[in-house]
Amino acid sequence: MKRLARLVVAGIAAVALAACGGPAAVVRPVGSPTATLYGGAELTEPYTMPDATLTDSTGQKFALRTGSDKPVVVVFFGYTNCPDICKTTLSDLASALNRVSPETRGKIQVLLITTDPARDTPEVLKAYLARFDPTFIGLTGSLDEIKKIAATMGVVIEGTTKTPDGGYEVTHSTQVIGFDQARKGRLVWTQGTSIGTYKDDFDRFAATQG
Repeated sequence: MKRLARLVVAGIAAVALAACGGPAAVVRPVGSPTATLYGGAELTEPYTMPDATLTDSTGQKFALRTGSDKPVVVVFFGYTNCPDICKTTLSDLASALNRVSPETRGKIQVLLITTDPARDTPEVLKAYLARFDPTFIGLTGSLDEIKKIAATMGVVIEGTTKTPDGGYEVTHSTQVIGFDQARKGRLVWTQGTSIGTYKDDFDRFAATQG
């Protein structure tokens, strides 16, 4: 079982998540995870997608609640200069979506909200996401606004750490959140979730939406 699944069984609401580019961050979800038929954790008190607008990877405004007409929206916070976890997560999401049924694929939109808006311009996000799946949408905005949005989804963006080459890494928690047609975040997947688990959960979750 994944770490979150073990915590669910133990009845613990505080979930320790690995952070990209730094030590573990402790996230206390708004909703409590409960036993579920999904491989990810299903929240009894789901997150609500905030009424916020960011800029997408084409340079257009994108309203989080209404910007996609897909019944399922999958959200991940990360950045293009991330050395490891972000690439792995996006690759796994793309691989899982390549394995789902055509009906499921047509119901799901993946959003990457950058944790590094200083470097992740719309153009950078578009080129980066094309390496994984050109249908993925990258979103950017002010760091303050992104942090506020992240907080509503139980995601922590802690700050930056300098690297030996003079650059920096951004420390952030790495869960993936699945939102339904009403834009309620009902499923959470943690780092290390397998492609097979994503695939099965996407098929199962999408079948209940739209």
